[in-house]
Amino acid sequence: MAQFGFENDIHSILKLDMPITNAPMARWQRKASSSNTSALNGLSPGKAANVSLSSSKTPSKTPGKNKKQTPSKMGGDRFIPIRNGKQMDVASFLLTKENEQVDTNNTAGASENQKAWSMSLNGYNIEDAKILHLGGKPLNAPEGYQNNLKVLYSQATTPASVKKTRYISSTPDRILDAPDLRNDFYLNLLDWSSRNVLAVALHNSVYLWDATQGDITLLMKLEREEDYICSLSWTKEGSYLAIGTSDCKVQLWDVENQKRLRSMASHTARVGSLSWNDHILSSGSRSGHIHHHDVRMADHHIFTLTGHSQEVCGLKWSPDGRYLASGGNDNLVCVWPRVQEGSASNDSQLIRCWSEHQGAVKALAWCPWQSNILASGGGTSDRHIRIWNVNSGSCISSLDTQSQISSLVFAPNYKELVSAHGYAHNNVAIWKYPSLTKVAELNGHEDRVLNLTLSPDCSTVATIAGDETIRLWKSFEVDPVKKKAKERMVKSTSSVIHQSIR
Repeated sequence: MAQFGFENDIHSILKLDMPITNAPMARWQRKASSSNTSALNGLSPGKAANVSLSSSKTPSKTPGKNKKQTPSKMGGDRFIPIRNGKQMDVASFLLTKENEQVDTNNTAGASENQKAWSMSLNGYNIEDAKILHLGGKPLNAPEGYQNNLKVLYSQATTPASVKKTRYISSTPDRILDAPDLRNDFYLNLLDWSSRNVLAVALHNSVYLWDATQGDITLLMKLEREEDYICSLSWTKEGSYLAIGTSDCKVQLWDVENQKRLRSMASHTARVGSLSWNDHILSSGSRSGHIHHHDVRMADHHIFTLTGHSQEVCGLKWSPDGRYLASGGNDNLVCVWPRVQEGSASNDSQLIRCWSEHQGAVKALAWCPWQSNILASGGGTSDRHIRIWNVNSGSCISSLDTQSQISSLVFAPNYKELVSAHGYAHNNVAIWKYPSLTKVAELNGHEDRVLNLTLSPDCSTVATIAGDETIRLWKSFEVDPVKKKAKERMVKSTSSVIHQSIR
């Protein structure tokens, strides 16, 4: 009983003797006043109508929940709109009608009428139902505006938005026919001169394709039909072409005058590989011998290297002329020193000899920006690319390509290594150096790729394959901005040299 007495005392204390003057208006009073106001004002648009219509709605759920908030015009917290299905339909309709032409004469009156009808029919302004409105390009930052953290307004591309990776086309830039091509893995039938002329050996003939003009010229043809061309090599200046033949000879041609200068005979078997080092021409034969020819002398044969027991199918002088690399069908990779005039022929001249490959080594390439680095590729039984350090004699890296390797070349524009493949892929692969991660594959040849060579500007690689086609892949084009900067630098250095000479 004491508990009930305590509650009665509490109720008597809280009981009000008079109404509260500053209390909110009761709901029945709000409804009565809103009905009177709407009867007076009708459908005229304005602030009063807005308030009456919004306040006349009785909430279907507990007051305070699902309450529509209006965004604050002067700062405050962010506004997250809540739209019902009807508003989404209206917004979709507005998006479809956004591109329609509008009569500018009655724009002001039409907008007022539209707002009034929208308020009466929908209960809200139709302009507020728009999901997205594009108002043109972003404005530039005011003059003198600085923000070290971020740029709020900008129309220029930022460095992060610039495309950093180049596009490598999967299709060749040009395809040339190569009929009567001899499909022999051990031959070297393609070479690109510094004067932008591509030399191709087709059976017993040599053709020249001027990559600048597009002209094709027949340079020479062997007298006997059973003989065939085995190897080609341009001089550094691009004016003379050395040709190795199946009748054990090496011919030297003046390309500009289309005249044979001399025919040098010293080998006892076909000459399948050639390489120039200034006035010294080195030739590799099926006998396993490598001969050095001094083309300035009547007695041209000055030296013989006898490190291979089978056909020498790969031969490359390093860019600085210090080393000669040779690869043979005996799976060996040999490195020889510069020719010493007057010295006797002996095997002690061999600097390095690696026997890690398990197949014929025809593919050889010196790194242009690292003179002591040599890349070699093995045949069908090996399929490995190996990178060698000539100074230390160690194998830096090795990669299994799962395919026969017929040719290798370094692409200096992007510091990459390009490999040509026979069985089983018959394609061209581009590898990042020195990681040897694959950058791209160039597919298109229908038979094994026999040789590849790089253009003078190092932007295009030419490949020749057993499908009797030559394909040009423009995969190493330099960015125009970097190209212009490089040309300006070369021009400035050449002008300085010219002035010092004068």
